[in-house]
Amino acid sequence: MSKRDYYDVLGVNRDCSEDEIKKAYRRLAMKYHPDRNPDNPKSEEHFKEAKEAYEILSDVKKRSAYDQHGHAGVDANMGGAGAQGFADAFGDIFGDLFGGRAQGNVYRGADLRYNLEISLEQAARGTETKIRIPTMDVCGTCHGSGAKAGTSPITCPTCNGHGQVRMQQGFFSIQQTCPKCHGSGKFIASPCHTCGGAGRVKHHKTLSVKIPAGVDEGDRIRLTGEGEAGVNNGPPGDLYVVIQLAPHQVFQRDHNDLHCEMPISITTAALGGEIEIPTLEGHAKIKIPAETQSGKIFRLRGKGIKGVRSNAPGDLLCHVVVETPVKLTSRQKELLQELEALNQEDRSRHNPRAKSWMDKVREFFAE
Repeated sequence: MSKRDYYDVLGVNRDCSEDEIKKAYRRLAMKYHPDRNPDNPKSEEHFKEAKEAYEILSDVKKRSAYDQHGHAGVDANMGGAGAQGFADAFGDIFGDLFGGRAQGNVYRGADLRYNLEISLEQAARGTETKIRIPTMDVCGTCHGSGAKAGTSPITCPTCNGHGQVRMQQGFFSIQQTCPKCHGSGKFIASPCHTCGGAGRVKHHKTLSVKIPAGVDEGDRIRLTGEGEAGVNNGPPGDLYVVIQLAPHQVFQRDHNDLHCEMPISITTAALGGEIEIPTLEGHAKIKIPAETQSGKIFRLRGKGIKGVRSNAPGDLLCHVVVETPVKLTSRQKELLQELEALNQEDRSRHNPRAKSWMDKVREFFAE
């Protein structure tokens, strides 16, 4: 059976460039590789045909001979530079599959996180504080090269500075990271005594952090370039300061609103009155109407916190808790018993919630 024209096999024009030939072969190799087509016996034939065409057309001398004399002008056994060209192209395919070629072992430093606990008052008004963090920084002895003073990293003898090596098995060529230089292309014959060749050392540094007014739990403040130093003089990472609010004795924060419990006496709840409550800015007074029940909420507008991205402050919500008196004297007990006796004379009037609840209980058991 006569062989097909090599240009037709690859699907390219006779005046195409070397790069077009390479791209065409890579496309066909990926399409017809036997491992990708285990159920198609003809795929191996197409794969070998494309391989043969590429080995001829990728070699300048063999392509010239083929253009002049056709199949008779080229060696049917093929090899040498053509085989190496095939290995290069097929190696590129594996490079695409497994992450591409190495660009040198230069990496950006890691980002760091620091949890900073501040008080509610500091969060509301803003503050500035100092933090001390452990980090990896550029070695001051070798200035990040990893090499001993007076020496420099040399070109890796295993990969000749490419950072990668090829493993050849027949016509398969797999490209992988160089095991000696780990992809950097450089080898340190005499490591720095301070950092052991890493180019970085661990130490602590103190930073000043400005906390804007209105920050809330979980907010992050980024300090650009204050993370770990990069590897092989790569750029440093960032430091993220994460805000955590310490528990407050009086207030609980809910976004921009503040909540607090406000205990009042039975007398104040029954007869009404005026009480003073704390705020973040000082004190405020609230008028308690007569017959106030436990659980009632009083809202003081604008007495909360103005968030970082808010146009106005939140509110202060005061939750009334009627306090039952304790450690009563005999006289106090007598007065309370007398009050209870008077309430029982017209319970529906003086204790409407208790009567309503009892009515519901009776209806429940009557069903």
